Amino acid sequence: MNRKLEPIPSFKDEAEERAFWESHDTADYVDWAQAARVVLPNLKPTTTSISLRLPVSILDRIKAEANKRDVPYQSLIKTWLAEKVG
Repeated sequence: MNRKLEPIPSFKDEAEERAFWESHDTADYVDWAQAARVVLPNLKPTTTSISLRLPVSILDRIKAEANKRDVPYQSLIKTWLAEKVG
């Protein structure tokens, strides 16, 4: 079905645009059947810092494993966690 779409208005800032889309249906403004999937490979996932207390002996063993792999120990911990919960 070919129907006439409404023109998307101009916005003075992101807050105004956000308020607009919170109260309007995008289907009235965008033909989603014509949308193309976009891949954004350079985006990094949002991260947050945590504090984790480990026995020194465990941390030393992790650092030794990281050193063998020539990677930072925190990156190795993240990799292991991702594999485990994966």
